[in-house]
Amino acid sequence: MLQTFSSSNFHQICDQLAALDNDLSAIIKAHGYPPMWTRPNTFETLVHIILEQQVSLASALSALNKLRKKTIDLIPENILSLNDEELRACYVSRQKAVYIRALALALANRTLDLESFEKMADDEIRARLTALKGIGNWTTDIYLMFVLQRSDIFPIGDLAAVNALKRAKTLPKDITREALMEITVKWKPNRTVATMILWHYYLSSPLRTKLSRKFI
Repeated sequence: MLQTFSSSNFHQICDQLAALDNDLSAIIKAHGYPPMWTRPNTFETLVHIILEQQVSLASALSALNKLRKKTIDLIPENILSLNDEELRACYVSRQKAVYIRALALALANRTLDLESFEKMADDEIRARLTALKGIGNWTTDIYLMFVLQRSDIFPIGDLAAVNALKRAKTLPKDITREALMEITVKWKPNRTVATMILWHYYLSSPLRTKLSRKFI
């Protein structure tokens, strides 16, 4: 059975996590419930997530808006019609242009079907997405969390989530990824919502200088 969450149970899950974890409870008491971040299951959404790799969210949104204006309809066929110069004018780096074209081609050729992911297990979705050039675990995690509302994802490659976790629990800077993942086990099967609480903390506290996400 697929583990998901929705607007109807999001606050209830937040309360359950707060009851389990005093640090998450303190965040909610100080800053309120986090937003339930969602995005539609579209090519444009995946392009947006790719653009967010290793840059600020503002920079990624600026590039996305340029692409929207250039293509009118941001669909695979319209992206494939753009040359390198046109993509660069939309603030898309050469590397990310390769990634976005690979995704567009897979969708245009129907070797990838986003609709079918809605009934597919997380691991299978991850295998199919990470087979594409430029899509790694971080991009897949964000897709699973924001688009499909899969409930048990902790994006270990996300610096904002990791830094918020370290600060919330006063953890050493050099703590290992394995040790961090062990801490998140307590939140199963709701690690996605726990992560949204941590992002909310990151955005609401002095910890935030600017929100940059980096996949590892």
